[in-house]
Amino acid sequence: MFVGRERELKHLEEMYSSDRFELAVIYGRRRVGKTELIKEFCRGKPTAFFTAIESDRAANLRGLSRAILSDSGPASGAAFESFEDAFGAMAERARSERAVLVIDEYPFLAKSYGSVSSILQREIDRSMKETKLFLILCGSSMSFMENQVLGYESPLYGRRTAQIKVLPLGYRESARWFPGYSSEEKAMMHGITGGIPAYLEQMDPGKSPGWNISNRFLNPMCFMFEEPSSLLKQELREPHTYNSIIGAIAEGKTKLSDICNATGLSSGTCLWYLGNLASLGIAKREAPVNDEKRAIYLLSDAAFRFWHRFVPRNMSEIQRDREAAFARFIEPNIPGFMGEAFEDMCRQYVERHADAGFGIGRVGQWWGGDPETKKQIQIDVVAIGVDGREAIAGSCKYTGEPVGRGELELLKRYARAMSPKIRWRYWLFSKSGFAPGLEESEEVRLVSLDDMYRE
Repeated sequence: MFVGRERELKHLEEMYSSDRFELAVIYGRRRVGKTELIKEFCRGKPTAFFTAIESDRAANLRGLSRAILSDSGPASGAAFESFEDAFGAMAERARSERAVLVIDEYPFLAKSYGSVSSILQREIDRSMKETKLFLILCGSSMSFMENQVLGYESPLYGRRTAQIKVLPLGYRESARWFPGYSSEEKAMMHGITGGIPAYLEQMDPGKSPGWNISNRFLNPMCFMFEEPSSLLKQELREPHTYNSIIGAIAEGKTKLSDICNATGLSSGTCLWYLGNLASLGIAKREAPVNDEKRAIYLLSDAAFRFWHRFVPRNMSEIQRDREAAFARFIEPNIPGFMGEAFEDMCRQYVERHADAGFGIGRVGQWWGGDPETKKQIQIDVVAIGVDGREAIAGSCKYTGEPVGRGELELLKRYARAMSPKIRWRYWLFSKSGFAPGLEESEEVRLVSLDDMYRE
């Protein structure tokens, strides 16, 4: 099932309608749905679709040749003698008609033949620019795509007409997979899949969230059970070291010093590993909105966060009886696990409903010292206006109790601790609604979980 991506598809269609040469660079982490997005766009259009492989130059040239010649009825095994000939043939076809050439997994092609980017750049400048060719380069290696395709030193620098970084689906798009679920059930499924389409596709919307967790995440024979380890093995050397870092973060060790202590790595080595995890979309560096130096490290991949939070520690029980293990050790702890996911959903909501009466800049979170209590405090959602004079402070409660006035007063105190000079608006988010007497005003907005899916 293909859902979402309306903005990306609209932009690609606008480019296609230009009827001139276009080069779109599409990239993002694995499993995020890049190829499905491209296939959806190419539906019904004359397209040569080539997926590069981890092989040598000759094998990839044969594959590209088959893609370009597939509708020309060539003899089996026909191939161009060079990439110049292949690109030239595609350009010639596009002189009189609109045609799409997709090169998926472009980093594999570039690694198999180091000169291909220079050759492609020369063909663009020499002939493709004067045609109706729509060229798409796609890749999962974000560092390669950003540095070797989009970067200043790349031969292809300046040739692209668009770049699209494909991100995980938001919580509202994820919900389309589960039309019969309640708001809480939809939130739970987004919280454990993180909006990754490949993970959502593993779920059965006709079954309960508990069934999906027990039979998809906890079943050793299913895709999701092996995904965290298989993805690391596929992408990285030393997966055991990366697993130890991921496990430490999943256990709540988010400061660099704490991660180093838990893993026995030096800070420089640990930062290198964390950078690799960030390039795969598994981990991320996050700092308070007003202080980039005080960073922590979080797991940006919700499925990794869920798996490492619950599976290793309960492995024996899962292998003995996964449904009983879920009911006893996992289900009671899901509300606590969902806290971080719910905060991220609330930040998405603020970005989506940026109608506070002022232009919103960065949306994130804040933590720091409380001058009154001398303790560490945190504001779950902070959206600062572009002029720095107005802002939104948000509190996110994923609990079974309605949020009352005490939470509002606490949020106001925390906001003053962050900055007494800012004019604050207060948004309270709650899974379970709000206590009597807590009302909306120009300064205060109340948003329930149902509201987040209703609007």
